[in-house]
Amino acid sequence: MACETMGAIETTIKKAMEETTRISATQLGKRVKTPDGRMLDILSAIDMQVNAGEAVAILGPSGSGKSTLLGLLAGLDQPTAGRVSLLGNDLGALDEDARAALRAGRIGFVFQSFQLLPGMTALENVALPLQIGRNSGARAQAEALLHEVGLGERLAHQPRQLSGGEQQRVALARAFAGDPQVLFADEPTGNLDAESGRRIIDLLFGLRDRVGSTLLLVTHDQALARRCDRILRISAGRLQEAA
Repeated sequence: MACETMGAIETTIKKAMEETTRISATQLGKRVKTPDGRMLDILSAIDMQVNAGEAVAILGPSGSGKSTLLGLLAGLDQPTAGRVSLLGNDLGALDEDARAALRAGRIGFVFQSFQLLPGMTALENVALPLQIGRNSGARAQAEALLHEVGLGERLAHQPRQLSGGEQQRVALARAFAGDPQVLFADEPTGNLDAESGRRIIDLLFGLRDRVGSTLLLVTHDQALARRCDRILRISAGRLQEAA
């Protein structure tokens, strides 16, 4: 009887942990072939966990493997070793279409290079993921988000008509369309001047606080990393918790 009770308690604890864990990696590795035929380890034996509501920064210099790690954790690339779980789903067990379906409406992305569709207006760029998800009132929600990031007068502007800071604000509005459970941000201020970068970060954390998204942020900026709840440092493809 006691054994059965202990087993039930362990099962309950395990289930609770799975429900609160948004991202996890176990012995994750990425190996690539160089042009001269050698095998190069980009990432090695990565173990990490990000819980619901956390903001976690992965801090490291250029070439340390941090963007590669983000791509693996988001299911945009596949590891050569180890396992990734995203929102309770083993990404290794899903094909490309299933991974895309998992990301749709539940995962948001902000990239250094903005990744806006050049032939669309700001409003259309933000509304697109909502429309793909068949979200009723997509344009109205997109307009409200653009007003929230201070671009209410730029709805009809295409990316080429916007400054870098304005383009990143459109990208932020698009990332938070649909209130994502998890947001991945890859060097979101990397292409911006200092003032525009500060504004983007304030907006990013303000939107994240309102929505309650779990945030995984990749950066080389220590000041930006300190805005997060935890900092993980990556060097030569290996990860460790910052002191």
